[in-house]
Amino acid sequence: SPFSWQTTFQDGGEEVEDGAVYNVTLKKVQIQQAANKGARWLGGEGDQLPPEHTVRQYETSKIRAIKAGTLEKLVENLLTAFGDADFSYISIFLATYRAFASPRAVLELLLGRFGNLETSNQGEVANLNSLESEMVLRAEIASVLRAWLDQCSEDFREPPDYMCLLKLLDYLKNNMPNSDMESRVQNLLKQFQNQEVEAVDGFCSTSSSDLVDGEELEISSPEEFSSFQDHVVAEQLTYMDVMLFRRVVPYHCLGSIWSQRDKKENKNLAPTVRATITQFNAVTKCVISTILGTRELKIQQRAKIIEKWIHIAHECRILKNFSSLRAIISALQSNSIYRLKTTWMCVSKDILLMYEELSEIFSDHDNYLTSRELLMKEATSKFANLDSSEKENQKKSQKRLQLQKNKGVMQGTVPYLGTFLTDLIMLDTALQDYVEGGLINFEKRRREFEVIAQIKLLQSSCNSYCLLPDQKFIQWFRRQRHLTEEESYKLSREAEAAADTNILSPKSQKSMVKRISTLFLGTDVFTPPKEQPLKGSPVGGSSGESTDSASVSSCEFNHSETEDVCVTPISSPEDPLKKSSVGSDKGYDSDKGSISSDKGSGSSKGSICDAGSGLESGSVPSKDSGSVQSSTPRVLPVYNRQSEGSCIIRVSMDGLHASVYKSILITNQDRIPDVTQRALLKHNLEPDTVEDYELVQVISEDKELVFPRDANVFYGMNSHVNFDFILRKRA
Repeated sequence: SPFSWQTTFQDGGEEVEDGAVYNVTLKKVQIQQAANKGARWLGGEGDQLPPEHTVRQYETSKIRAIKAGTLEKLVENLLTAFGDADFSYISIFLATYRAFASPRAVLELLLGRFGNLETSNQGEVANLNSLESEMVLRAEIASVLRAWLDQCSEDFREPPDYMCLLKLLDYLKNNMPNSDMESRVQNLLKQFQNQEVEAVDGFCSTSSSDLVDGEELEISSPEEFSSFQDHVVAEQLTYMDVMLFRRVVPYHCLGSIWSQRDKKENKNLAPTVRATITQFNAVTKCVISTILGTRELKIQQRAKIIEKWIHIAHECRILKNFSSLRAIISALQSNSIYRLKTTWMCVSKDILLMYEELSEIFSDHDNYLTSRELLMKEATSKFANLDSSEKENQKKSQKRLQLQKNKGVMQGTVPYLGTFLTDLIMLDTALQDYVEGGLINFEKRRREFEVIAQIKLLQSSCNSYCLLPDQKFIQWFRRQRHLTEEESYKLSREAEAAADTNILSPKSQKSMVKRISTLFLGTDVFTPPKEQPLKGSPVGGSSGESTDSASVSSCEFNHSETEDVCVTPISSPEDPLKKSSVGSDKGYDSDKGSISSDKGSGSSKGSICDAGSGLESGSVPSKDSGSVQSSTPRVLPVYNRQSEGSCIIRVSMDGLHASVYKSILITNQDRIPDVTQRALLKHNLEPDTVEDYELVQVISEDKELVFPRDANVFYGMNSHVNFDFILRKRA
C-alpha cells in the first residue's frame, strides 16, 4: 500500500477547571504517502519508501480524561466524554459510581440538571440557543441511559417503590414518548414488580427450610456418594457455580463496599458475592463430611473417597471451574484431613501426583502468578489447556479433554472470586477516595475498573457452558449435614489417633485452623481462640466475617470468610505427601485456598493474603498522598514489607476479638494516635477512645514491643518480624 500510519502519544499535562481536573494526552498520527505512482519503481515498498519520494502529514488530536472532580462534574462528563475521546469513561463510571454516589443522586443530576430542557432557562441549557443543540443533548442523555440499562439494570431494583425507575419513566414519557427505551423501562419495571425476591444462594443453602418436606440433613453414606460418577459431580458443581457467578453484581466486589460487610447494618450487603462464598464453603464442607462423616470406614475406604475427590477436582480443572477446584483442594488440605497420614499413604502414587499438580495451580509463588496467568489465559479459550509432567495423568487428561471437544460445546471459565476481592480491597486501602479540594479521585475508579472488567469478561464467558441440573445430585448435595470444626477434628482423631504425634503438636494445630468463609465474607482473618482450637465454633458464626484482603480460608469451616488458601498437609520425612506442599512458609494465603505451614517448626500462622500483593506497580497515590497521581510509577504498599515510606500492618483486638485482624495502611508520617484511631474505626469501635488503648507489636510468643503514646509507628516497629499488632485496653 502507498500509505502507512504511525501513532505516537505524548503527555499533555493537566487541565484544571472549576470542580474538575483532567489528564491531557496528545495523539499524533503520522501519515506517510508515496509522492507519485512511480515511487515503488524507485526502490520503495510500503513504509520503506525512500524519504525523498514520500510525503508526510501529521494529525494531532487531544484526548482529555477526567482524573478528579465533583459529582456534578463526573455526571456532566458522561455527556462530554465521547467528544473528549475518553471512550471508556461511561463504562468505568457505571461500574464504580456506587462507591461514592447512589443511583438516585446520579439520576437526579442527569435528568434534573441536564435533561429538563423545557423548564431550564439557566446554567448549561441556557447556552443551547438552537433546537439542534437540544436534540444533541437529548441524544447524549439517551445514550447514557441506554448504556446504564444495558450494563447495570440491577441498579434500578429498589423494591417496593422503584423510585428511580418511575422517575426515569416519567422523563421518557415527557421527552421520548413512545420510544423503544420507554417500552424497555416499562417492561423492566413489570419484571421487577412480578419477581419474588430471588434466593441467590438457593443452590447451596443447607438450611432445613430449603429441603423438601420430610427430608432432614444427614451424613451421606459412602455408597450413595460413590454412586455419582466423577464427571457428573464436577459438572453439577460447575452448574451451581456458574449460576451464582453470573449473578454476581460487579460493584458488590468493590473494596469500599465489600469491606463494610461485617457491620451490623450491612448484613444484607453484597448478597451476590455472599452467595458465591456460601457455595464455596458448602463444597469444602461436603468434601470433609464425606471423608470423616462415617466412623465405620476402614482406612482403605477413606483413601478411596479422597481419591474420588481428587478425580472430581481434576474434572473441575477440565471444565475450567477454578472455584470448586480450589474448594476441594482447600478441603483436602484442611487440618482434619491432611493429618490422616496413614490414609494418605493408601492413596495411589499417580493420584497423589495429580493432587500435587492441581495444588500447584494455587501456589503462592510470585504472588500466585500461576493461577493468575492460567485464569486469564483460559478466560476466553474454548477448552482447558492441560499439561501434566506425569505421563499417565497426561494421557487421562487429554482423553477426557478430547471427550469434551467431541461434544462441540465451548466452555466458559469460573474463577476463584477471592483473587479479585483481594485486589479490589487492596486498591481501596492504598488509594484515597478524595484528593485536594475534596474532589472525587476518579483515577482510583479507573484502576478498580481494570479488575471489574476481568470479572465481566469471565461472566460473559460463562454463557458458553451448556450444563443441565441433575436434581438427584443437587438434592443429595443440599441434604448434607456439615460437620463443625470440633466434630471434624474429633472424628479425625478417632480415625487416626496416633497421627498427631508425627505431624502436629496440639499447640501447632491451634494456629493451623483457618476458616474458608473468612475468605470473602470479611475484612478480617479468623483463627480459633488460643486456649482450645476448635471449641464451640458455630456453623454459621459471624464473628469472623471479614478480611481486609479477602481470601479463601482452609476448610475447617465457619461462615466467616477469608481469601486465604490451604496448603498441603504437613509432612514428616516418610510422608508420601511431602512434595505436595504448595504454600508459603507463612501459612494461609489469600489467593490459594489452602492452609500452609512453617515447614521448619511444624507450626503455621494464619494470614490474609499479602496486602496488595495482587497489584502491580503503577502510577497511583497512597491513601494519604493528597494528590491524584504520582509523577513516577510506584509499588503499592504490602504486608510485611516497608516500601517507599508505607506498608500494611495487621491489627487485632485484644480479648474477645483477639483472633480477628484488620489490614491498616500506615506511612512514615503516622503516629500512635492516628493508627489507633483507624484501627478502632475498622473494628467498628468508638474512635474517640484512642487514649484508652495501647498499640503492641507481637515479636514472638513471649515478646512484645509496646509503643509510647506518640511514637512514629513506621520507624518504631520491628521490620524483621511479621507486621502483626494488638490493640489493647490500657490497665
